[in-house]
Amino acid sequence: MSAAAPYSGTSPIRRSVAAALLAALVSLVFGLLLAGAGPASAHAALTGSDPQDGAVVDTAPEEVTLSFSETIAVGDDSIRVLDPSGKRADTEAGPRDLSEGGTVRYGVALHSGLPDGTYTVAWQAVSADSHPISGAFTFSIGAPSETTVAVPSRAAGGGPVGLVYDIARYAAYGGFVVLVGGSAFVLICWRRGAAVPPMQRLVVRGWLTLTAATLAMLLLRYPYTGSGKFADAFDLTGLQSVLDTKPGAALVSRLLLLGAAALFIAVLFGTYAQREDEQEKKDLTFGLAVGGGVVAAGIAATWAMSEHASTGIQTGIAMPVDVLHLLAVAAWLGGLAALLMALYRAPDIGSAAVRRFSAVAFVSVVVLAATGIYQSWRQVGSWSALTGTRYGQLLILKVALIAVLLAVAWFSRRWTGRLTDTAASASASASASASASAKNGEENEAAENAGAEEDAAPSSVEASDGVAPERAAQLARQRALLTATKEKRIRDADPERSGLRRSVLAEATVAVVLLAVTTMLTSTEPGRTEEEAAGGATAATAPAAGGPVNLSMPFDTGGRNGKGTVRVDLEPGRTGSNDLHVWIDGSDGEPMDVPELRLALTLEAKDIGPLPVVPDRLAEGHWSASGVRIPMAGDWKVDVTVRTSDIDQVTINENAKIG
Repeated sequence: MSAAAPYSGTSPIRRSVAAALLAALVSLVFGLLLAGAGPASAHAALTGSDPQDGAVVDTAPEEVTLSFSETIAVGDDSIRVLDPSGKRADTEAGPRDLSEGGTVRYGVALHSGLPDGTYTVAWQAVSADSHPISGAFTFSIGAPSETTVAVPSRAAGGGPVGLVYDIARYAAYGGFVVLVGGSAFVLICWRRGAAVPPMQRLVVRGWLTLTAATLAMLLLRYPYTGSGKFADAFDLTGLQSVLDTKPGAALVSRLLLLGAAALFIAVLFGTYAQREDEQEKKDLTFGLAVGGGVVAAGIAATWAMSEHASTGIQTGIAMPVDVLHLLAVAAWLGGLAALLMALYRAPDIGSAAVRRFSAVAFVSVVVLAATGIYQSWRQVGSWSALTGTRYGQLLILKVALIAVLLAVAWFSRRWTGRLTDTAASASASASASASASAKNGEENEAAENAGAEEDAAPSSVEASDGVAPERAAQLARQRALLTATKEKRIRDADPERSGLRRSVLAEATVAVVLLAVTTMLTSTEPGRTEEEAAGGATAATAPAAGGPVNLSMPFDTGGRNGKGTVRVDLEPGRTGSNDLHVWIDGSDGEPMDVPELRLALTLEAKDIGPLPVVPDRLAEGHWSASGVRIPMAGDWKVDVTVRTSDIDQVTINENAKIG
């Protein structure tokens, strides 16, 4: 059951609720792209380096510096410079913080007297939103050379450790939703549920899941952001370094708050469930609601203080908004899980409890819409980022799932309006059992036999004291079986309740997918940051894997001996420095000299170029150029201009995938 207002049975109210839901959904979609403010970073990105990626410098620099889009956490080996043979070329003294003003920059000193050749810079750090980042690039001293260094292909935070860490992250969100949503459902919607064992098990399992996932993330944090080895999970030095970071502090705070949550659960399902005096129960409800709300907000804040909301613009607003967003998600989806459990396992939940949850869900959706608009604007900010980045595409999927969830919730609300209370359900069950099928007749016969055995039990107990405990346990099991059978009949006899169960089950299924997508968003680089990093003119990233580019283009200048073929080879055919060779063959297949040959490279998708290249003639029909810089990978257009006489020339082109 979801975003439906309490049922009133009147058409005007139904129309107003539908209009409100539609307005919220439309606002959520179009509010993503409200006119923006300054850039909002999340995952840090490498924005520049000195020397730059692929640069060829005449003399060895004294140090290598890297610039980032936001504050990062670095260790002693966060930046390594390797010579062509793979040995360390830096002094291994660790990065120096060279940041000033709004620029975040780190540098490492190099050994003096470095020989010519190609050097590899490999870096790894942790961005301010707790996510590990890494990359590599090359530069050359004197002239490019062969290198034995393999650029790392695995991004930081990947591998088996990254997989387990991500599973723990998903489990933590799921446990939080069930713990908070289930508890809220009991206190707000169905107080009698505190004494229902299935409800107790649901909330306790949510607590256990969140606690286990938090412990796993704390232990795996060091290998997740560093070595990627499970064995390092028990490295005490590494664990200490994690505790000194913002994510580590957040995880420890969450564990402490979960201790308070355990006390809350003990009171909720202990003292509170046993209270019979209405006034005492009412007072205790208020106290539990206030205490539980504070603990729930604190746990939600452990995410807000260490992930996307904690970096970028307006963090003072973003973090409280993120807490509200998480609490609304928990109240809605966790309450949905509790309602589903109650409909399947508890026959005595009445329509009043379901309608109260309908009101809670409606308020949750309104809060989600308002906070979601702000979060989306902050992390996306443009149509291109919405449709052209993974974060934006996941956000579109999330909005679509919310729309589906609201549609299913509307059907659930219709079933809620027709839902009968427990007494009516019991009456219907009694009426139905009188004309039950043969199967039900067999169940009734078994019940009668169990009743006859129960009547005979006292004489059996008196006859043999030694058998009494076993016999009593057997009778207790029989009575429990009979009770469960009767409860199942009550649940199955009410068609409205069955319809609501199916509808809520569909809601819960969509909600699980929605929660998974939401968790993926927390570990995905926001669209605004991704666009800024991709568009930065000085962005430096690891050289993309590529291969030699070979083009063959026929031409005809229209003059005498103006026909031939241009062959272009570009090696290694990737970002950075490349060697270019051009051959021209005449129509007879023999090498052909021409008065002038020019080339230009253009990356139209990024509005880069044309970058002119004027090769030198090496031999008849053969030209070459070294150090041809390709700044980034993409589908480049190669323009070749051939002049065969003073007045005859032609420009031909062909596209080539480089990098």
